[in-house]
Amino acid sequence: MLRAALGRCRSGFVAAGVFSLCINMLMLAAPLYMLQLFDRVITSRSTDTLVMLTLITVGALVVMALLDGARNVVLVRLSSWLDRRLGDALLTDGIAGAAGRNQDPGVQGLRDMSTFRSFLASPALFAILDMPWSPIFIAVIFLMHPVLGIVALIGAVVLFAIALANDFATRKPLRESSEASIQALQQAEAASRNADVIQAMGMMPEMVRRWHEHNDQSLDRQAVASIRSGGLTAMSKFVRLSLQIGMLASGATLVLAEEITPGVMIAASILMGRSLAPVEQAIGSWRNAVGARNAYRRIKQRFATMPPTEEPMQLPRPTGVINVEGVTYLHEGATEPVLRNVSFTLAAGETLGLIGPSASGKTTLARLLMGNLVPRAGHVRLDGADIGAWAPSDRGKYVGYLPQDVELFGGTVRTNIARMGVGDPDEVVEAARLAGVHDMILRLPEGYETEIGQAGAQLSGGERQRIALARAIFANPCFVVLDEPNASLDRAGEDALVQAISRLKEKGATVVIIAHRPSILRHVDKILVLRDGVVQNFGPRNEVVPHVVGPGAGTEPSAAPDVQVGKA
Repeated sequence: MLRAALGRCRSGFVAAGVFSLCINMLMLAAPLYMLQLFDRVITSRSTDTLVMLTLITVGALVVMALLDGARNVVLVRLSSWLDRRLGDALLTDGIAGAAGRNQDPGVQGLRDMSTFRSFLASPALFAILDMPWSPIFIAVIFLMHPVLGIVALIGAVVLFAIALANDFATRKPLRESSEASIQALQQAEAASRNADVIQAMGMMPEMVRRWHEHNDQSLDRQAVASIRSGGLTAMSKFVRLSLQIGMLASGATLVLAEEITPGVMIAASILMGRSLAPVEQAIGSWRNAVGARNAYRRIKQRFATMPPTEEPMQLPRPTGVINVEGVTYLHEGATEPVLRNVSFTLAAGETLGLIGPSASGKTTLARLLMGNLVPRAGHVRLDGADIGAWAPSDRGKYVGYLPQDVELFGGTVRTNIARMGVGDPDEVVEAARLAGVHDMILRLPEGYETEIGQAGAQLSGGERQRIALARAIFANPCFVVLDEPNASLDRAGEDALVQAISRLKEKGATVVIIAHRPSILRHVDKILVLRDGVVQNFGPRNEVVPHVVGPGAGTEPSAAPDVQVGKA
């Protein structure tokens, strides 16, 4: 995708290069004007020649300004198009990476794209585009006189050497500063997401200290790069000014020797300044160029590791038959699998209760069932098709998921239930009624149009969980996974949850419930017990419960510390 996007931008970059050529050629107007002014106008005292030369030169400068503005417009629009073209993929990959590849959640890809986009429309890029035309100006100076050309050539070589030294001296500290800055921002984002925990338990000093470690490292390395770059930039200014003096001194010597005219001396000085200006500007903005280069490398690496983006063939609406076949899952970098050879089958419309001790793999199994994780071995199938064979956009229409950590988004209650779409009002209300949350929503200040704030900050934990349940069953999915759906519910909320599960069964939806409270397990058809990632028991509820809580317990799950199923 990155290669294709840059390929489509090739014509824009070529146009910018052509504009740069024309702009630099028109830059010759000023020194040529000075040459003619000193050598012809002053000696001939011709007012008409002065007027015509002035008009021609002003016209050339007007065209140059127009071309410069056009080049700027081309690069700005080019950078904006690239951002729009690649931004969706970078955001999608960031979200999918956090969900399915256990990467750190964040939007670093978008930050890198913003850095690269800003560079494409900055004066730093203009200096780089102008730099290749510097040899033309030096060649023109050589035509005026070889001695003046040698002075200009020496200056260009010295400044180019300073530019290389600047790159060598600042590349490593700037890269280290960027990496430390990314880590500091990630820690700040994580702290912001867990503000309640940090504030309540007095963790603020430690979190600030940990942030300071990376931020100070970023500042220190940036300071090293800035000091080195600043020193080389000052040296480049000294060299350029010294070269201007050297060019004027050489020109004056040649004028006294009657080898050139005063007009040639002035024109050569202007041309040398123009030929060296892009190099000096590049040295001054080298930090931005290095930052853009590092951002582009990270973008390129991210695109190289992206999974294929081709949408699978659209499949018909499933009935909800679930087949888990020998699934094994191992986290990256781990030595022991979280799940080992897990297998079970659910018919359409069946309800499964998934129980087990903490860290037994229940939530990992739920994420595998949703297709958020890819098993290292085995298959999770929905109506016979591997869950990964369903296009995510299609799969989202047929499945519902209530995660253990409920997350709502900034917007209204309606848009959250409708999965951040506009949502048909009838379907939104139906989902709310099915979740037993319709009356609660009506009591909110604006009903379904109530703004809930970022992450649902305006709602209580129970309200967030019940609205998230309505979101999970929006549009009548055929397969629903509920991870501890009653964790934040009171008695009324739990009763509404039980009724919602019953209604889902009536509609023929297959439901998997991860729960610790026995009240929910009374309403399931089957129970699966996980321990250390292995299926310890699976079967109809009435057959499994006695093995979990002991003989004589009947069908009522009670205290069972070994699987963490206890009375509420």
